[in-house]
Amino acid sequence: MTSFLEFNLSKKLQEAIDEMGYEEPSPIQSTCIPLILEGKDVIGQAQTGTGKTAAFGIPLVEAATNSRYVQAIVLLPTRELAIQVAGEMRKIAKFKRVRTLPIYGGQSIGHQIRALEQGVNIVIGTPGRVLDHLRRGTLKLDRVKTVVLDEADEMLDMGFIEDIEAILQAIPEDRQTLLFSATIPPEVKRLSNRYMKNPEHVQMTRGEMTVPLIDQVYYKVLERTKLDSMCRIIDSEDVTLGIIFCRTKRGVDELTEALIARGYLADGLHGDLSQAQRDRVMKRFRTGDIELLVATDVAARGIDVGNVTHVFNYDIPQDTEAYVHRIGRTGRAGRRGLAITLVTPREYKLLKTIQRDTKATIQVREVPSLADVAERQAEIWRDRLYQAVQEGGLAHYRAVLGKLVDELDPIDLAAAALKLASAGELEADESEQYDFGDTGAAPGMVRFFVNIGRSARMSPGDLVRMISEEAGIPSNTVGKIDIFDKFTFVEVEEESAPFVFEALRQARVNGMRINLEPARPRSMGSSMRHYSKA
Repeated sequence: MTSFLEFNLSKKLQEAIDEMGYEEPSPIQSTCIPLILEGKDVIGQAQTGTGKTAAFGIPLVEAATNSRYVQAIVLLPTRELAIQVAGEMRKIAKFKRVRTLPIYGGQSIGHQIRALEQGVNIVIGTPGRVLDHLRRGTLKLDRVKTVVLDEADEMLDMGFIEDIEAILQAIPEDRQTLLFSATIPPEVKRLSNRYMKNPEHVQMTRGEMTVPLIDQVYYKVLERTKLDSMCRIIDSEDVTLGIIFCRTKRGVDELTEALIARGYLADGLHGDLSQAQRDRVMKRFRTGDIELLVATDVAARGIDVGNVTHVFNYDIPQDTEAYVHRIGRTGRAGRRGLAITLVTPREYKLLKTIQRDTKATIQVREVPSLADVAERQAEIWRDRLYQAVQEGGLAHYRAVLGKLVDELDPIDLAAAALKLASAGELEADESEQYDFGDTGAAPGMVRFFVNIGRSARMSPGDLVRMISEEAGIPSNTVGKIDIFDKFTFVEVEEESAPFVFEALRQARVNGMRINLEPARPRSMGSSMRHYSKA
C-alpha cells in the first residue's frame, strides 16, 4: 500500500490520519492493517519506531463502535508506554466517537474506575493494573473482540506471563489476538501457540545499499536544539541544492516556516499541495530560486534533479528502505553527494539498525560551533568580495561612497558594508543548552543519580555499556561510578551529559524502566540518605 486511502477507511478515521500528517503507511502498517481489518490473528515482528502503534491502532479504532462496553484491549509493559500509546490512539480516534483509556499503576485507581463506569471502548493498560481491575470487577472484558500484546518480549522478560494469561482467560475465545514484539524468543512463541489461531507472521525485511557515490554522515543532536543544530550544519556546508526530509506533512510546514523566518531560501512539498502548487515549487527548486526543498517521502517520489548536492534527514526514517530511497536523491549522474542524518539520543538505536542493514559506513561529525560557522561564513564572504573586485564594474558604488572615503577609515567602511550585506549572518547567539548546575561531580564532569543498583543485577560494566550504546558516546567518557543496592551515582563528561540525559530517561536495564536525573549538590552521605528515602 502506498497510501492510507487504499485501506478504504471510514471518512472520520481518514480525516484524523490526514490531520496527524501521515501520507503513506510504513512497511509494517502496509502489511498488518489489511490483515487485521480482515479479522486475522497477526504476529508482527518489528522494532520500536517502525509505526507499529498505528498498525494496530488504526484497525482497532475503525472496528470500534460508540457503545459503553470495552471492545478492545492493549497490554504493554510500562506506564510510560501505556501513556504514549494512549496518546496516539486518542489522535487516531479524534473524529470518531470512540473512547480510549490508559490504566496503569501509579495513578489513582478511583479515577480509572470512574472513567470505566462512564463507558470506554478501548483500554490500554499494564498487566498488573488491568488484572487489579478485573479482580475488583471494575473492568469487564466479556465483550472484547480484539486483544493486543505490545512489546510482548519485554512483558515476558519483566515477569508478566502469569498476569497476561489470567487476562487472556477472561476474554472470549473467539477474539482476534495481535502480538507485536521486537524478538520472538521461545516464551513468546509458546504464548502465541497457546492463545492464537493460525496467526499471520509479519517480519520487516531490510533493503540493501546501492549508492556508492554518496558520502554518509550523522550528527548527534539534542531534541530541544535540533533546529539550531540543523541551521549550523547548513551554514557550514556548501549547499547548492538540498532536500530536507521530514516524517510528516506538519513537520514539513513547521520546518519550512522556521527556515524561511531565518532567511533561508526554502519551500515545502507534501501531499496536501495541488499539482499546480507542486509544479511551482519544483520549478523554483530546479532553477535555483530556492536552495532547500523540505519534503515528505511521498512528495519526494519521482524527483529527478541531477545536481542535488545534499540530502538531509531532519527526521530519521522509520526503516532502512526509506533511508536508501531518500539518500538516493543525491549522487546522481556520476556526481558525488552527501547524505546528512540528524540523530537524537532516543533515535541512536534506529541509526545502528540502518548501519547494520545497509552495511554502510556512516561517519559521525560534531555539530559545528558558532565559531566554526562564523569562520565558514567569513570564508564565503571573503571569496564573494574578492570575486566582485576581480570582476570590476564598481564605479557606481565608488560614487555612492563619495566623501565617506575621506571621513572614515576605509577598513571600517568596508566592514560596515559587509555587515549590511550579510544581514548579521556572521553574528549569532548561543542556543539554549542544558545547565545541570552543581551536581557534586569532579571538574568537567556531571554526576547523575540512577534509581537502580545491585538489586537489579546491574554491575558497573553493565551501566557503562548501556550508557555507551543508548547515548552513542565512547565508554571512556564515563567516569566514577558509585553503585549501591537500590541506586547508583555515575559521572560522565560534561560535553556528553546532555546526550546521556536525553537517551536514558526512558531506558531499561534488565527489564526495569530506569529514572535518571542530575544528582543533588550535597555530600555523598546526605545524598544516599535522601535518595534512599525517596
